[in-house]
Amino acid sequence: MKQSLLALVVLATCLVAPTLMKADASALVGTWKLNLEKSTFTGAPAPKSLTRTITADGDNVTYTFDGVAGDGSALKYSFTVKYDGKDYPITGTGPNGSDHISLKQVNSHMTQGTLKVGDKVVATVHTTVSHDGKTSTVNSKGTDKDGKPVKQNQVYDKQ
Repeated sequence: MKQSLLALVVLATCLVAPTLMKADASALVGTWKLNLEKSTFTGAPAPKSLTRTITADGDNVTYTFDGVAGDGSALKYSFTVKYDGKDYPITGTGPNGSDHISLKQVNSHMTQGTLKVGDKVVATVHTTVSHDGKTSTVNSKGTDKDGKPVKQNQVYDKQ
């Protein structure tokens, strides 16, 4: 009787665990709106608005950014990556003028990345999603096109 119960518990765990892990791994996916009141921008003007949409298809993760820059111009760029630390092209002009990005997933709620112009690193980025999945914080540090320091702490609310 005890062996049958133990076998049933093990089987249930094996069936449920992958589902729980997949749900946890998708914490980054969704539509996120920049909360300007909670965000800080040093060395660069804050955008007037910014929405980040993240979708996943297998190992490919697509990030799309759409908003209005501080000067009123359109702000739009995107990229598709695998969390493998390799460089992937950015369509449009990315933050700090970047044209490539590499990302690694630290765990189900965190990524680390590097933004580049050509082979030159222009920023490092650390993204964390809160455990309740409602807030995402993006901390970045780098240089602008003139080599001046830029630091941002962007807070996004899940939509």
